[in-house]
Parts: sequence; C-alpha cells; structure tokens
Amino acid sequence: MKVIPLNDKILVKRVEAEEKTAGGILLPDTAKEKPRQGKVLSLGDGRLLETGKRAAFLVKEGDRVLFSNYAGNEVQVDSEDYLIMSEDDILAIIE
Repeated sequence: MKVIPLNDKILVKRVEAEEKTAGGILLPDTAKEKPRQGKVLSLGDGRLLETGKRAAFLVKEGDRVLFSNYAGNEVQVDSEDYLIMSEDDILAIIE
C-alpha cells in the first residue's frame, strides 16, 4: 500500500534504535529511546499560499532528518510504523 501525504505533510520512517551505547553496553528494549531521526519517504504538494501557488519543500525524498520527540502523528500501515508531520516539525537535515 502506498501512502501519499496531503498538502504540507511529510511521511517519515524512523531509523532503528541503537542496540548498544557508544561504550559498548547492550541496551534492553525498555531502556531504548525512540529515535528522533528518520528518512523522508514521501512529500505532499506543499503549503497553499495566499496567491494560490504551493510553497516548495526544503526537504526532499530520501533526506535523513532530525525532529523533536513529539513531532508528527504515528500511523501504522501494513504493520510498518510511520510518522506524518509538517515541515515545521523537522528541526534539521542530516548529511
């Protein structure tokens, strides 16, 4: 199934949580935090401007992005977890 966001929304897939710390300590599932990074999978048409045109996105499909803890809405499609958020929820692009 394909998910196509509307208007100024962006579909993001979270990256997997780290299995161990930088020091090499293995983390149990209960100690892992939800990652605040993800990959942009799909974009809407853009925010509608007063002129009737659509604003272009600063991010593009395939970008790895950083977002806040409570950004977007979690959705599940075909047993996969995704986030749908607006571009304002994205804090940075990771290169």
